[in-house]
Amino acid sequence: MEALEPGQGVEAGRVVAARLLANVSNLADDMLGYLLERIPEIGGDAELRGLTLGSCSSNLEAVLSMVRHGIDIAAVEAPVTALEHARAMASRGHSVDVMLRFYRLGHEFFIEKLSESLADSIDDPAAALRTLIDLERFGFRYIDRISSLVAAEYVAELDRRQNQVRAERADIVRALLAGERVDLARAERVLGHRLTGRQIGFVCWAADRGIDLEGFARHVGRFLGADYSLVVADGPLAVWGWASVTGEARTSLAGMATEFPGESGNVHIAVGSPHPGAAGFRTSHLEALRTRRVIGLSGRVAPTITQFSDVALVDAISRDLDAARAFVAAQLGALARDDAKERAERAALLAVLDAQGSLATAARALGIHRNTVLQRVRRAEERRGRPMTVKVAELHAALLVCDVLGASVLRES
Repeated sequence: MEALEPGQGVEAGRVVAARLLANVSNLADDMLGYLLERIPEIGGDAELRGLTLGSCSSNLEAVLSMVRHGIDIAAVEAPVTALEHARAMASRGHSVDVMLRFYRLGHEFFIEKLSESLADSIDDPAAALRTLIDLERFGFRYIDRISSLVAAEYVAELDRRQNQVRAERADIVRALLAGERVDLARAERVLGHRLTGRQIGFVCWAADRGIDLEGFARHVGRFLGADYSLVVADGPLAVWGWASVTGEARTSLAGMATEFPGESGNVHIAVGSPHPGAAGFRTSHLEALRTRRVIGLSGRVAPTITQFSDVALVDAISRDLDAARAFVAAQLGALARDDAKERAERAALLAVLDAQGSLATAARALGIHRNTVLQRVRRAEERRGRPMTVKVAELHAALLVCDVLGASVLRES
């Protein structure tokens, strides 16, 4: 039944509806008091109380008019005040369940008033019961329809506000990264992020859409020393993050992987160095992006955790990749080949340079015998065409670039 069907109780129902309509203002006041008593969350909000009263009045008038004139329930539209009430509830952070309680309790109040009015209007208890059943069914369908409409408006308002917040956050982040002057107090309030401390920018990315990258990034921020991290999505497979650190920042990321078992095996992490203030927000982020670029050039598929300080030299040399290849070729000669023997010889030569010439220290680092290190170093010098003592700084830099970037800067075997 979409409208009250013809029958003995229909005319009585219309008479009751007409009587209640004549007193709809007082009825709305009573409904408001009924709701305020049972939903104390809105008691101190004068504007919300006013909207609640307006919604009570407009909904009562609508449903009673439909009963009075036999209008089909399919014609129901949410009153303007009811939609505005839903928007106000969303803007104040009240849950959708609290909002829908207004309608559940309003329905309860409405049925009570109908029952009282029918008892006064119809002497025959059986006829009164049939009429009440018809009216109650109509009232339920009205509430069911209105509840769906106001809930949809509530969700739409939440989306509008969340989109507005995201847009405002994105605009401030863009301005900070562009080096523009911003109102720091407003920026901190909108971002929920302190810009006066030392800033550490980081980037997390993965190949799997199923990973909660934002949640993962917050774990990274806590590891770096921040209670809360600013996290901004960079497409579906990457996020940018910032940690504001007041104490001593971690100088090493060793152990980070063990802090997040499971997902850490699927996520790359690039971390900038700590820098102070709003300028540091930008600088550290750019370092994290440059670190990510180096990881991309390296061709490493396995997830990595990399600090900018560990690849800063490689980043500087590889800004012009063609120039980096030429530099490597000039410093290493035939040693600049992407082959197993050359890789082993370059690793030995780099280990010796890292150990400031100590063959024993290099051997321990590589896990091989000291004599093996010596043999590989001598073969490396032969391929290079000159001893390792010639242009040591350039040699060391070229070996570091090869160690990090691999095939990107080497000649094919």
